Amino acid sequence: MADMSLDDFYEDFRQEVILNATREDAHVPFAEAFIGVMIENLSAASVFDDAEIAPYKAHGVEVSGFALSDDFEDLVILVSIYKQSDSVETTTTANIDAAVNRAMGFLSKVQVELLRTVEESSPAFSMILAIKEAIPEIRKVKIVVITDGVAVIRTREPLKWLKRDVIVDVWDIRRLYQLALSGKPQESIDIDFTEQFGGALPCLVANDESGYRAILAIVPGGVLADIYEEFGARLLERNVRAFLQARGRVNGGIRKTILIEPDRFLAYNNGISATATECELVQLPSGGMGIARIKDLQIVNGGQTTASIHHLAKRDRERAKVDITKIFVQAKFTVVNEDQLDEIVPLISRYANSQNRINDADFEANSPFHVALETLSRRIWAPAKLGEPRMTHWFYERARGQYTDATNREVTVARKRDFKLLNPPAQKFTKTDLARFMNCWDQLPHIASMGAEKSFRYFTTERLKDQNNDLTHDDFKEIIAKAILYRQAEKIVTRRNYGGYRANIVAYTIALISHLTDKQIDFESIWLQQGLSDELESVIDQLSSMVRNVILDAPGSGNVTEWAKKAGCWEAVKALKKQLPPIDLSRPKRASARLDVTTEEIEEIIIATLDKARMPMDRATIITISKITIPQWKKASTNLIEAGVLQVDDKGANALYTLAE
Repeated sequence: MADMSLDDFYEDFRQEVILNATREDAHVPFAEAFIGVMIENLSAASVFDDAEIAPYKAHGVEVSGFALSDDFEDLVILVSIYKQSDSVETTTTANIDAAVNRAMGFLSKVQVELLRTVEESSPAFSMILAIKEAIPEIRKVKIVVITDGVAVIRTREPLKWLKRDVIVDVWDIRRLYQLALSGKPQESIDIDFTEQFGGALPCLVANDESGYRAILAIVPGGVLADIYEEFGARLLERNVRAFLQARGRVNGGIRKTILIEPDRFLAYNNGISATATECELVQLPSGGMGIARIKDLQIVNGGQTTASIHHLAKRDRERAKVDITKIFVQAKFTVVNEDQLDEIVPLISRYANSQNRINDADFEANSPFHVALETLSRRIWAPAKLGEPRMTHWFYERARGQYTDATNREVTVARKRDFKLLNPPAQKFTKTDLARFMNCWDQLPHIASMGAEKSFRYFTTERLKDQNNDLTHDDFKEIIAKAILYRQAEKIVTRRNYGGYRANIVAYTIALISHLTDKQIDFESIWLQQGLSDELESVIDQLSSMVRNVILDAPGSGNVTEWAKKAGCWEAVKALKKQLPPIDLSRPKRASARLDVTTEEIEEIIIATLDKARMPMDRATIITISKITIPQWKKASTNLIEAGVLQVDDKGANALYTLAE
């Protein structure tokens, strides 16, 4: 990535948009595919948490989507400027100002006018309804302008909407490129204690050797709350429990201490552990040392402490009762080099005195499961699709940018082309894709509908707790079969042209198939064919229409987006089982040995199988497709190899066989 130019990055980004728009003939509008790619990037960078695509345009009004926090206090309005050019273009300040004005036009009308003009079955209707209902709770508003051009990004004075400040944030292709170039998951959080809080933070340097610096400090609760107010969940990016809400026993205890005994908070609370890549120390006038500035701050343990103080001091209805001046938090800052963050931070989280137990599987992309899956994805070859000449890999991108890095390591244009032929972009899948595939099949479509990041967090912290990390080849093949099932379902639902909520319809349709079949489906056949049978495609087509009707029949206010995130929606979809005949998509039983078939006929079957596929196959694939038995294979294949008809490309039981020239 370090050697990649902006032009190269733009081309990779452009190709990703094209791929998302045209994958499996899905034909998603390019502008919508662009919004989707930007949402994926900015969600991963913690700019917001799982935004929804909801394009809406009228006279003087235009938005592309929105994000609303779980407590309804943070609202993000997305507005896009999509150039769709073959090379990097400029997005002018006038373009950005016009986009911001259209977004403000949307906000000015969202209370009273817009619902009457929008189709109730559209994502825009759910967006407008969600924002309108949340207005009493909304405290912070941000307009995020996204563009594939290069813009002049400057600080803008906050705008006003219903007496609330509206912050404008611009993400252009260069800013996205700089984030990718940094190798960090998000932009650096830098705190200047001298400038922002009136003076350096007194501290004690506990260790300045062994490749890291340990610094101890006592942080005023108000300072911690202000930092969290500005940066929110971005501050907890490396904290594996950052998404947990303040509902558990530990958080209840924190709340009680803050409200009743704030002066004892320091004594009762374990404090926080944080990391940074740089820390500037200064001599204090009163003696001792102080932290003047800190770079790339991340709280890796104590996220719940931080969030609880902030919510009670800044947001909670009881904030008037909180004496924030009496709250102090002990903090350990570990300053390490950037290249050591991924190694040291998970260990700090694992070994620190945590207030909630952390499982090994909680360490997100660095967990043994994800590492094992990545390894298998580089080793296992997927069968070629019918009529295609080569086997390929399904590339698991455990960390963002791995695919691009791997491509760029190929030094010539020809080798880059060959890499993409063997690792097709359409067969790349990310950790959030994986969570979506698995959650849907595990009959959790309401979790999958919460958005990519939340779906992944749930999958990692809940579904992987008891997962065996010693993944087998069969485990990998089943995961890929689920990926194929999901992506083919996307294609089928897109062809239906339902007009919105595609992701929700796909998630619930797959979950319903899992429910109706008691999870008994022929994944081996999906893997071997690298596609779905006509019967399964027909089932998806029929069920998706019924599922859509249930999803659109949202109770109460009719907010489809919120309805799809609730377990009640899944219960309503499961009730469709009463209206449906039994569905059997399980693996057909293998026919008994064909004792009446001669060796010569078996040889013809083998030759016909290879000739039809026009590709090398391993022994297991040939036996499965041709339905011959292992003893028949042994005798017939030996004859064909000795006669020079079959060519062995490798040694061993899993050797690849092809017809000799």
